[in-house]
Amino acid sequence: MSKFGDYLNINVDIDDDYVATVEMDNGELNHFDMDMLISLADCFDDLDKEASCRVLLLCSTGRAFSAGANFQGGSTTPKGLDNSGRGHLYDQAVRLFSNKKPIVAAVNGAAIGGGLGLALVPDFRVACPEARFSANFTRLAIHPGFGLSYTLPKLIGQQHAYDMFYTGRRVKGEEAHSMGLVDRLVPKTELLAEAHSLAKELAISAPLAIVSLRETLRKGLPEMVKAATDRELSEQNWLFKSADAKEGVVAMAERRNPNFSGK
Repeated sequence: MSKFGDYLNINVDIDDDYVATVEMDNGELNHFDMDMLISLADCFDDLDKEASCRVLLLCSTGRAFSAGANFQGGSTTPKGLDNSGRGHLYDQAVRLFSNKKPIVAAVNGAAIGGGLGLALVPDFRVACPEARFSANFTRLAIHPGFGLSYTLPKLIGQQHAYDMFYTGRRVKGEEAHSMGLVDRLVPKTELLAEAHSLAKELAISAPLAIVSLRETLRKGLPEMVKAATDRELSEQNWLFKSADAKEGVVAMAERRNPNFSGK
């Protein structure tokens, strides 16, 4: 196994099985910020050009896969997402969905909000019963983002997506597996081994053919994510200014149900 590249909050190793393990390392909850998302997108771009990598395995340190944007402190402007001069974080989402090589995710814990959006970038998700998935945006009084308004219904169907979007509830690993959000469910102690086994199985196939087929199967996906994030951002911009958004963030910080006024 050899270390690859040098990325902020991202550790990358490539093994002899042509699997690049891309490990997000940004604290216990792996909240993302612009620096981390840019770093991750740069990493994906570089691995697309690296012949010793045929498959990416996306995982994380800490107890969460990714808790999404950091709203701690009660602000409706998430920490680290001041995008002055660098575009919007959703530009990085489109870049992530534009990579060429297949990705397997190992979801070890919570994938919440934008973290759920990030978990839907890979082709496959391996998870454990302790994993939690939530599109909690309406609990924050805002519109879903990170392309989820397109990717989630496409993956699990309209009705399951309606349920997750409208309620914002947390879906446990077993239920996520039953609805098709998770492809393989294994004990937490076996998570990385199972994810690597799946990645290795993909890497055995002819690399040029896999890239070609993946481009066919995912044709138009980056463009659809771009259209979805344009709409999502437009709605989020005005909803973030509402009294309900302020209440949603405070209620989340205080770990209580929000008291929305519709204003």
